[in-house]
Amino acid sequence: MNEDVEPQSGFTSPPPGAPVKELRFRLPDLPQVRQFAEDEARSVGMPEEAVGDFVIAVNEVATNAVTHGADHAFMRTWLVNGDLFVAVHDGGTWKPGPMPGAVGGMGLWVARLLSSELTLRAGSDGSTVIMRFPGKE
Repeated sequence: MNEDVEPQSGFTSPPPGAPVKELRFRLPDLPQVRQFAEDEARSVGMPEEAVGDFVIAVNEVATNAVTHGADHAFMRTWLVNGDLFVAVHDGGTWKPGPMPGAVGGMGLWVARLLSSELTLRAGSDGSTVIMRFPGKE
């Protein structure tokens, strides 16, 4: 991934026993990623006016994963206390964010604005972005 923030040390994962859905993808699969995200949001009862923002945030992070990280990535979703969590992981190496005046490079910034919480973990096994979104109202 190549984005506008430095890696953070925090990490969130599904609680033991929580049902987790997973989708593996490559760059040509981004339409399926968006559909998967939309279906997940609706299946947990996310308010309709929030679904579009959710899909945009997921698309931004997923696009970064397969354009700046590695040629393939995967995402997982799970619920905790009614909130929908999404983790997107790629096997790439973390690169610092865009240079001043660069066009683009705002995907994580957008995702951070649209999510309730965003955590980034970068290490020797790749980069993972975890986002939290309110589920039902």
